[in-house]
Amino acid sequence: MEDIIDDINYTPTITEDELFSAIWKKPRLAFRFIIDNNYSKHVVLLLILSGISSAFERASMRDMGDTFSLPTIIGISIAAGGLFGWISTYFYSGLISWTGKWLKGTADTSTILHVLAYAMIPTIISLIFLIPQFATYGVEVYKKDGDLISGGLIINIIFWSSLAAELILGCWTIYLCVIGISELQQFTVGKAVLNLLLPVLLIVIPILLIALLLM
Repeated sequence: MEDIIDDINYTPTITEDELFSAIWKKPRLAFRFIIDNNYSKHVVLLLILSGISSAFERASMRDMGDTFSLPTIIGISIAAGGLFGWISTYFYSGLISWTGKWLKGTADTSTILHVLAYAMIPTIISLIFLIPQFATYGVEVYKKDGDLISGGLIINIIFWSSLAAELILGCWTIYLCVIGISELQQFTVGKAVLNLLLPVLLIVIPILLIALLLM
């Protein structure tokens, strides 16, 4: 009888060695391990690398290729992203903690930061796919009207496949953020999405109101 009760109450767990693989295969178990153990190992490195990844994305959005060479863009993205990229994630974690309390969540900024750092692993992996992009179209990737189609069939397959892989990994990062916050705050998936969106709305709405007033 006791064995039956033990089987019913059994909760699957993972070990530290299984954490990185579990992020891909069993994300809820991975985040539960991070939360239960207040696991902060590798967090600083993950934040630095995710900051670098975000810096490359911003370089593309700001059309830095119109002004700078590719080596300069790479240097700026690595330096600025590595040094300051973690600040935005820390600030965002604080806002998630604050707005989460409106939804009856209790997570603090530090634990949210740990969860988000590990949720960024797919985005960090996507840095690998910058290599074929640099090799095919180079600085054109970062220009407003960059030529991204004239390289021929093979080059275009390599380039656009790398962009598709980046997009898929970015979507997986969003999924992990939702699962991580859901597990941490003990929210439904819907409430977790809302918890992630509220900080964005708090920033975007005032900016839109100011813009309308100025107009």
